[in-house]
Amino acid sequence: MKNRQYSDKFKEQLIKECQETGKVALVARRHEISPNTIHTWISKYRKRGTVKSLLQTKDNRYKAIEKQLTPKTIGQSAF
Repeated sequence: MKNRQYSDKFKEQLIKECQETGKVALVARRHEISPNTIHTWISKYRKRGTVKSLLQTKDNRYKAIEKQLTPKTIGQSAF
């Protein structure tokens, strides 16, 4: 299987087709794309309102990582 990159416009077009037909599998077969790929695009579209990737600054990425690494409760050891 090839690792392809699709334009945001193409992704939104396929999502619209899925909404109109109500059948992800049919649209996936028609365009020779995995249904799981289209489901991922639909999920991102529902969460963000777009299929475009979120742009993050380096500082935001570092803050997110630090937040994940910080113990949840004060006084509790990380080990």
